[in-house]
Amino acid sequence: MTMGVAPGTIDAMDYRRAVAADAPAMAGLFAANHYDALTEQERAAQGFVQGSLDVDTLRSMAEDGGLLVADDDGRLAGLLGLASPENLPSPPPPVQALLAAQDSLEWQGRPLRDTPFLLYGPVVVAGAYRGKGVARGLFTAALRTASGRADAMIAFIELANRASWKVHVDGFGMTPLGEFTIGDRAYGVVGASTRTTTPGT
Repeated sequence: MTMGVAPGTIDAMDYRRAVAADAPAMAGLFAANHYDALTEQERAAQGFVQGSLDVDTLRSMAEDGGLLVADDDGRLAGLLGLASPENLPSPPPPVQALLAAQDSLEWQGRPLRDTPFLLYGPVVVAGAYRGKGVARGLFTAALRTASGRADAMIAFIELANRASWKVHVDGFGMTPLGEFTIGDRAYGVVGASTRTTTPGT
């Protein structure tokens, strides 16, 4: 499924659903941007991802329709997860914590539990494509994909990941809904309405 070219992106960029054949490139991109693979300075400057997404996991997610990619004429520029909570048989601890907090979190005046939503993230952009609108293009593609399926896209961002917070809250206008903590790590929950397809509006 092609998402088209978003404003500000590289002309050849194709935003589409990931397929199984994308899994090796996606795994490489995820590993290169993992918390453990980056220095403290790199994490502060560009953000990071955590968790374990190997080739087999990413292939399965792609086959289930839970990933979007930015494809620059065959080169993987970025990836974004977008999945229904019901399609996660073994959610990682942060997702479990978010789902457990649905009664205390509100979306537009009602409990999150009563709101049809999709889980947004992780988001990863390859180093050569940062600052070129790829994250915004993926976000816009995710809104288009989610429209009609859910009222909101909901994400959790580790509060230490200031770069991701700046992109999604300050840049794209996602709304903070609350926080939760797992051990010594704090996370913010943010959301975006699927009724708009233009980030920041």
